[in-house]
Amino acid sequence: MATKNTITEREIYTSILEGTADPDVLVEFATKKLAQLDHRNEKAKERAAKKRSEPDALMDAVAGFLADEPQSRQDIFDAMVETGEYPDLKIGQVGFRLSALVKAERAVRAEASVAGADGKAKRVVVYTLA
Repeated sequence: MATKNTITEREIYTSILEGTADPDVLVEFATKKLAQLDHRNEKAKERAAKKRSEPDALMDAVAGFLADEPQSRQDIFDAMVETGEYPDLKIGQVGFRLSALVKAERAVRAEASVAGADGKAKRVVVYTLA
């Protein structure tokens, strides 16, 4: 029975640090590691695509709060929190879902001028149903 003479990663790294690395071993090692990285990246892309394709319950909920009248992200967030169904909801989550709905052409994004607390007009991004 022939034994396979393998070099461990520790031995390879040690030989690099000591300056005694065999170029052929380094090429073989680098080729193997690059193949592993490519495989890992491909699997990560597959997992991300699968996750993106899964339905997002929060996105459907945000879409349910959209109306024909323009509403700001804050208005939609406040309405959702008011229901009590979303106690851990954050405004950033609502904003992310609104952007995704606009990208999916299920919502329309526009700017509107609204009177602020100090009486001055300020520009606000508003969303409506598509």
